[in-house]
Amino acid sequence: MFGAFTLPAWAQTVKVEDPWVQATVAGQKATAAFMKLTADAPVKLTGGKTPVAPVVEIHEMVMEGDVMKMRAIDGGLPLEAGKTMELKPGGYHVMLIDLPKAVEVGQRVPLTLIFTDTEGKEFTVEVEAPVRALKRDHGKNAGHGM
Repeated sequence: MFGAFTLPAWAQTVKVEDPWVQATVAGQKATAAFMKLTADAPVKLTGGKTPVAPVVEIHEMVMEGDVMKMRAIDGGLPLEAGKTMELKPGGYHVMLIDLPKAVEVGQRVPLTLIFTDTEGKEFTVEVEAPVRALKRDHGKNAGHGM
């Protein structure tokens, strides 16, 4: 007899901890989501979906000379099996772009994260991320300049 909890051999899981979205102000067209991701096998975070923004991209902050720049990651963000990857201000993050209205502190944002395994199969993880204000640390990590 097959158990009700049997998963296909290809099924992957990713644990998502402490997801949150940065609050915005009126007129701001983008924000970021942050979280800790731990995969049970090598996978890539390749995208996402949310009802609060029509465009979701995986981004990174990098130094180019003396300038910190934000850019989309081509091909997805690799996660190693069993190692936690922290998406945080000033580093890797999930961008929510073309916001039709502000996201406010206290709101909860549904977010579908899209992952791709080593065989090219996609799977999703659903999270609900509370909206928080970004804590500034005296200019060292000013977020996304938004």
